[in-house]
Amino acid sequence: MPASMCSTTATQAADGQGRNLLVIVSDEHDPRYLGASGASWLATPNLDALAAGGTRFDRAWTPSPICVPARAALATGRHVHECGYWDNALAYEGQWTSWHHRLNAAGVRTESIGKLHFRSAADPTGFLAQHEAMHIQDGIGLVWGALRDPLPPTRGRSPIFDELGAGTSSYNRYDERIAAGAERWLRERAADRDGKPWALFVGFVAPHMPLVVPERHLAPYLHGTALPKLLPHDGYRRHPWVQRMAEFWDHDAGLGSDERRRLARACYFGLISYLDEQIGRVLRALADTGQRASTTIIYTSDHGDNLGTRGLWNKSTLYRESVGVPMIVAGPGVPQGRVCSTNVGLIDVYPTALHGCGLARLPEERDLPGASLIDLAVRQELPQRLGFSEYHAVGADSAAFMLCDARFKYHHYVGYRPELFDLELDPEETTDLAADKRYADVCRRFEDQLRAMLDPEAIDRMAKRRQRDLVARFGGRDAAWARGNPGPTKAPDTDKYRMA
Repeated sequence: MPASMCSTTATQAADGQGRNLLVIVSDEHDPRYLGASGASWLATPNLDALAAGGTRFDRAWTPSPICVPARAALATGRHVHECGYWDNALAYEGQWTSWHHRLNAAGVRTESIGKLHFRSAADPTGFLAQHEAMHIQDGIGLVWGALRDPLPPTRGRSPIFDELGAGTSSYNRYDERIAAGAERWLRERAADRDGKPWALFVGFVAPHMPLVVPERHLAPYLHGTALPKLLPHDGYRRHPWVQRMAEFWDHDAGLGSDERRRLARACYFGLISYLDEQIGRVLRALADTGQRASTTIIYTSDHGDNLGTRGLWNKSTLYRESVGVPMIVAGPGVPQGRVCSTNVGLIDVYPTALHGCGLARLPEERDLPGASLIDLAVRQELPQRLGFSEYHAVGADSAAFMLCDARFKYHHYVGYRPELFDLELDPEETTDLAADKRYADVCRRFEDQLRAMLDPEAIDRMAKRRQRDLVARFGGRDAAWARGNPGPTKAPDTDKYRMA
């Protein structure tokens, strides 16, 4: 639904109640690294308490394992191939209706603090105000990442480990400002006393690279951190599509030693504890101001991180390290202490935001593919509900799609052989079953389901055509190759209050 179709008249709450909504989104958090998920050695007391007071979905997936497309899908409630935000240079600009548009139009004061990774704060993305907003660099993002047809041989040296170890990064300082801003905002809403419902999006950056974290958070993980599994130098052979991506940008080469690989993983774990501390500040402010009981809370992340598995770092693959996300929902009507194994994803946030604020779907929203996480939390598990993700961005020479059901997980690569994993017997995805004749029917069933959803080859062509147009607008391949940030998006230097 184009944003222009979103009604600007207030909509009566479906149940007659005004409710609040708090959506907290981190960046690059693999959901297995959470105390509540079984990582008892990891200090995440605040997120663990949130899970204990609500429902945790242990099979949640990103719509796309890279920041900008994932966040566009989260905003619009639509799959990437539907809304067309393919990569980190094609960012959400307000063309499609977001849940922020809908809530504001219904009289819910809807604002953001922190990382959004849309195109620009000047775009009409639906927020009444953006505080400390981070968007794609210079409004253009990773232009060189759109060079996929053909994919260049290599990007050269990866800069993502130029900063590594104990310290305080600009991202750490940014996250602390986000937490402080959210505390202040929640106190202001409590002081308003006008009874008007509100919705707040809080976007943290941790545990996204650079892997730099204050010493007190790093120290507990410096000793005993294991190396990642399935390392190529131990004999593991990557899938050809994945191998091509690794050749394009070999992040692991930037580490160079097992000692630095362990340090990188320890820093990531420290950043999760650091993130948990910042989230705790926000949740305490919500409780201290007396607003917790009337607020639906969602915690999730835009995607995960390979964290050295298969010799890969960063995101951009279909393996669970990269496509898995945490998903915790708490608040009115949500069962406490439940773990639900129904497949869910970020596209379910849109209908959950409506539900959490007491709003019904409009007729033009009935084709949204997602469902309310609140509804799913109170229902019996739905083993037939599929998880889905797709990738069309930097380092991929063809489109990739993931489908999973209650047992199997299937990867479809355009122009390459598929992969298949039995999540029941092999939750770490160590053994590819796609070539095993005993699983031929399973692979065929998944491919049929995928093709019933979309045409993989046509979607691949569509994405590349849009990316070729983008490259042409920047002066061709050579000019585009030189445009965009070489590493993570820079954090804003000062607090900014922008109307959008």
